[in-house]
Amino acid sequence: MVDVPAVSHPLWQTLVTQRRSDVFHSPAWAGVLADTYDFEVRARVLHQEGQPLAGLAVVTVDDHLGRRHVSLPFSDFCDPLVDDAAQLRGLMADLLSGPDAVTIRRRFGDYPMVPELSEVSRFAWHGIDVTADIDSLWAGIDPGARRAIRKAEAAGLTVRAATSPDEVRAFFAMHMAVRKHKYRLLSQPWRFFESIWDRFLSIGDGVLMLAELDGRPIGGVLFLSWRDTLYYKFNASDLGNLAVRPNDLVLWEGMKWAHERRLELIDLGVSDLDQPGLIRYKQKYASREGHVTVHRKPPDRITPGTGEARALLGEMTALFVDPSVSDTITERAGEVLYRFFV
Repeated sequence: MVDVPAVSHPLWQTLVTQRRSDVFHSPAWAGVLADTYDFEVRARVLHQEGQPLAGLAVVTVDDHLGRRHVSLPFSDFCDPLVDDAAQLRGLMADLLSGPDAVTIRRRFGDYPMVPELSEVSRFAWHGIDVTADIDSLWAGIDPGARRAIRKAEAAGLTVRAATSPDEVRAFFAMHMAVRKHKYRLLSQPWRFFESIWDRFLSIGDGVLMLAELDGRPIGGVLFLSWRDTLYYKFNASDLGNLAVRPNDLVLWEGMKWAHERRLELIDLGVSDLDQPGLIRYKQKYASREGHVTVHRKPPDRITPGTGEARALLGEMTALFVDPSVSDTITERAGEVLYRFFV
């Protein structure tokens, strides 16, 4: 087994193109995490005579919350690229026997998990098969969603692809506002979205679709593309214009965009099981359902002060997303604190 940089090493690049893999395995995604948080994404690769056989992407985080190994931070899932539990053990034997916490998020469970890693949580997952013709795709959408799309079109909404980082910045402002004012959460830093533009959108590996009303963006979805799949990664809406259903129209346009490029699937990402409204929304479009499981080995010893540090992080988040706090300060808080949400 070798331990190499996931951003640049040929062994990892070969493995993720030869095996079934997702955007979160891609060197570009590893680059986004490195650009934003200075995380070093390491690829553990089993190989034979220079040919990769199996692999696992891991970030080691060491901060006030303790030392931990995660595959991967801020990723919906990042399955070990293995055939069986023996290969998985070969990739992470030292991590499993070590004192630190280890976390893996996986969507495909076609191999046994090693017993040291216990399932600790589960998320819903939805996807849309876009291989059918356009008329069949339209007919496959829930009637309520079709009405929402027609309502958006009747209101005069149009959808177009962003062409510059400035438009990504406008989308980020909407995204941050929704996170702050609707959900009382911080958003990922602007640098995260800027890096996504550099490493994905600017070279055509995805698209930011913006819904505009009278020439002003009121909603959008940021999609990432990897191999045969388009990933619905982030959305945003102007909270004052939700009634005209901008994101329904954007998702439909995303389906057409993927179909035109002969992609096979739109990955709608994960949903907390206690978010029935979000799950129902995705079910109006989805033709596939599944789940993502989180597996964890706890640390041998809880670092003194870890519980207090996590509680303080929650209190600071609540403080910085208070409506009385300026958006400039909220954005800055996300830059400083978001890296600890791992």
